[in-house]
Amino acid sequence: MPQIEAKAAFTLPKLPYDAGSLEPVISARTISFHYGKHHAGYVNTLNKLVDGTAFAGMSLEQIVVQASGKPAVRPIFNSAAQAWNHEFYWQGMRAGGGGEPTGRLKSAIERDFGTFGDFREGFAKAATGKFGSGWVWLVEETNGTLKIVATDDADTPLAHRQKPLLTLDVWEHAYYLDVQNRRPDYIAGWLEKLVDWRSAERLLG
Repeated sequence: MPQIEAKAAFTLPKLPYDAGSLEPVISARTISFHYGKHHAGYVNTLNKLVDGTAFAGMSLEQIVVQASGKPAVRPIFNSAAQAWNHEFYWQGMRAGGGGEPTGRLKSAIERDFGTFGDFREGFAKAATGKFGSGWVWLVEETNGTLKIVATDDADTPLAHRQKPLLTLDVWEHAYYLDVQNRRPDYIAGWLEKLVDWRSAERLLG
């Protein structure tokens, strides 16, 4: 899970790989807009919104949890959650990823979904069927059970006492420059070539 030190101003965290490393599934051009414009925009907006408020000095995760469900600070929640969600998304991918998990994560997936194939089908269905903007996650519930969840817009499992293990961004800006409206192609490419199962397993309780 991303760890960001509490400080007066948040900064855009460095990507864990070069911008072209995720090609051909996610192009360097998409990264330049998605990371360099969208993600950066959430960080910059958050800094402006929290300045002089009770949220100043909190960690990103603390802001997400404490601002959740409070209409009066919804803009702060949106920016903080999107900043957190994006960092988690970047950290959950790697060049040469994809395929199937191993070890404890594979066992947990088989325990809760039947087979990895069943999990993959369910995850792809949730991501393809997600209406509008949002995210699809593999989360660990407080009782240790794994679950696929879809969230709208900036919403995040952090706000619902769930531990994220991996996520796929299904906002259009995540894939439109590369595959236009063919979201299933983006989903399949991510599952086959990018998802970092080792990172997800490290987060498993």
